[in-house]
Amino acid sequence: MAIITISRGPFSGVEVLTQRLADELGYGLLSREEMLTNAAKEFGLSQSQLESALTHAPGFLEGRGLKKLQYVHCVRATMAKAVQADNIVYHGEAGHLLLKGIPHQLRVSVVASIESRISIAMEQCQLTRAKAIEYLRASDEKRDNWQKWVHGVDAKDPGSYDLMINLEHIPIPSACMTIAETAARDFQTTSQSQKLVDDLVLVSEIRAKMALDRSVSDDRIQVEANSGVVTITANVRQLAHAENVRELVSQMPSVKEVRSEERTAL
Repeated sequence: MAIITISRGPFSGVEVLTQRLADELGYGLLSREEMLTNAAKEFGLSQSQLESALTHAPGFLEGRGLKKLQYVHCVRATMAKAVQADNIVYHGEAGHLLLKGIPHQLRVSVVASIESRISIAMEQCQLTRAKAIEYLRASDEKRDNWQKWVHGVDAKDPGSYDLMINLEHIPIPSACMTIAETAARDFQTTSQSQKLVDDLVLVSEIRAKMALDRSVSDDRIQVEANSGVVTITANVRQLAHAENVRELVSQMPSVKEVRSEERTAL
């Protein structure tokens, strides 16, 4: 049992790989597009707003991009719940970063040749070759900027992944076998790693509720969970907002206890 997140750029043609992998393992399959649809339904948000929040770093007039970060919290909550029971293959940009810190997550980067991506973009979007090249260049640049803004990492950094596969040189059957064997050998769920997922589900749900609650406007309040015990940490200037968070959290059925701590500086 494992969580497999496959990062891919647009028009990488990984759908055949991910479907085959999920079928062979008997895992569920979740795409980035499906996750955004689910998040929009769950939180009553516009799918286009969520798409923008997971694609574009904030512009000059958006400052810290607080609204976009709030949408990211909602998407993370949806994804955390989707993978809580394990046995799932996710494919999309930066899914592995939304689940950061989960030991039984196998983080895979799948790349395709630029020529293959250009051909797929031309066919699916009815673009000229020049337009397809420009579209892919802009898309990759936006993705890189977004990952640096939200997670502070370079999308091309191999250290962000456990496994990298180039579909230009490795056939899909071989890629499936490599991923499946690696997951079975090195990324099985343990009681401790499952606890981390459960804690992530609770924290991400709290952050999503905070993001949508107008009485909580300070996103720098820290929230941690440990087996249903939630700790809220804020400084003296954030106490009013922290109290609103405490009231919000105390109403959640999965919360056993709420603790408050004060820090002296940001």
